[in-house]
Amino acid sequence: MGNAELHSIHVHPVKAFRGQSPREAAVEPWGLAGDRRWVLIDDGGKVVTQRQHPRLALAAAELLPGGGVRLSAQGREPVNVSVPAPMGTTAVEIFGDKVEAVLADEAAHAWCSDYLGAKVRLVHMDDPATRRPVDPDFAHPGETVSFADGFPLLVTTLASLDALNSLIAQGDEAHEGPLPMNRFRPNAVVRGTEAWAEDDWSRIAIGEVTFRVAKMCGRCVVTTTDQVTAERGKEPLRTLGRHRRFGGQLAFGQNLVPEAPGTVRVGDPVTVLE
Repeated sequence: MGNAELHSIHVHPVKAFRGQSPREAAVEPWGLAGDRRWVLIDDGGKVVTQRQHPRLALAAAELLPGGGVRLSAQGREPVNVSVPAPMGTTAVEIFGDKVEAVLADEAAHAWCSDYLGAKVRLVHMDDPATRRPVDPDFAHPGETVSFADGFPLLVTTLASLDALNSLIAQGDEAHEGPLPMNRFRPNAVVRGTEAWAEDDWSRIAIGEVTFRVAKMCGRCVVTTTDQVTAERGKEPLRTLGRHRRFGGQLAFGQNLVPEAPGTVRVGDPVTVLE
């Protein structure tokens, strides 16, 4: 790990949309600043992601000053969405969690609904310090998360992706590989490690910021979605099922919880503390 460093940073302002890759990002207790503070919900208040609508991969969300977002997609006029005033909240269901969030304006709902061809609404998490706790089976008291799947950050390594792609090349769906890292939608990508080194991490430092490694990241059907075409295949889940099955989950990457706020930058050294 002597040469390990932060290769790239990824922020997804709207869950399931294409995100951004800044050179640096502030780390807040609930994740990277601006990451997954917005999400789409259906009429019943359930979160809508690429699991239901792979086409969300083709829509982009760009952070605006003050926390708003600019939504865009090929062939459509972009729309700027301001952070809504917290005049009232609506209930959101995300993987069994009940969370309060604030509705965006009607123009945002209309843009997203028209794009998907399904009625959806865009909501904003106004107070991530109080809205949604981290899974208590893996959390310390008071830890919270945005609209990420379950934890503040997800870290992956280039070496493990290379190893996974080598396994895919040996399988019966070899034509689907090699897969790019964007299939896994991480926040932080590390280079300079051995393959699967992250399996043994308990605490790490990225530059000045320390993180607790909460658990392996179990992967879902989103990883089979081409983030450029929105088409679905069978990989990497087929290969993960053969080689990376841990209990009931197919694992790639590790979930992180920040131990204190700070800033991470591309090129920062990555150090294993425990």
